Amino acid sequence: MKNWKPCLAGSLVVLIWSGWITISRYGVHTLLTPADITLLRYATALLVVSPFALKYPWKKFYLYQYLVVGLGVGFPYTMVSFYGLMEIKAAHAGILVNGMLPVFATLAAWFYFKQRISPVRYFAIFLIFGANLIMTGKGFFTPGHLFGIFLLLSAAVIYTFHMLGVRLWQFSWKDVLVVVPTVNCLFFLPLWFFFPSTGFKVPLDDILLQAIYQGVVVNVLALSCVAYAIRHLGTITVSLFMSFVPVITALFAWLLLGETLNTREITGILGCTAGLIIYNKG
Repeated sequence: MKNWKPCLAGSLVVLIWSGWITISRYGVHTLLTPADITLLRYATALLVVSPFALKYPWKKFYLYQYLVVGLGVGFPYTMVSFYGLMEIKAAHAGILVNGMLPVFATLAAWFYFKQRISPVRYFAIFLIFGANLIMTGKGFFTPGHLFGIFLLLSAAVIYTFHMLGVRLWQFSWKDVLVVVPTVNCLFFLPLWFFFPSTGFKVPLDDILLQAIYQGVVVNVLALSCVAYAIRHLGTITVSLFMSFVPVITALFAWLLLGETLNTREITGILGCTAGLIIYNKG
């Protein structure tokens, strides 16, 4: 199997991103605010990659390309995600953000790359989309959830631009590793002072958990894996990997947060699994 490395990278991202949603959901219900967690994420990541950032050939891409790739998975994405997670439980957040990615990525790939896929794979995407909808349940789309739904769908759209930019302009994983934390620290640090914050007067354990997972595990390891997988597998295939995040998120939320896993969610998990298998065979 010649693509085993990018497939392994995609699988690793699924595990990390599932943990990210669960840990972010936990984080926004501590004394840390969404702005605090966002700053911890990019400041920690920049600290880790700073030796590479100093040597990076910044004339390699245009400014607008850095902005699309950097901000597409940067503070606009994290802030709307975190505020959405204050309203929506982790399992549903995984559905809205990652479950919609195959739809958005397919549209983007068709529009920008004229990429076509077989009818069987369209069916697989439809099955995954339907399975994610089943997981939400009838009572999910209520007025009390609408703002959270809007925020999390916005996060999915924003992230699609990041994936599109990586593929369109051929950003390597090494580029993403440096660009994302650098761009976001430059733009978000001044804005942080205008957002609600506790000034990090919170337990050290909460700070370390978010800094290490958000800044190192997600922003360094996972984003590098995403860029590597996109370059070798394409945006649609990687988005399908990401669409499996709700399955793992639901399991993590059940195991770690005590959020119940009902029959609909189990049905959705099976549907997502079947869709991914069908897509792979198609």
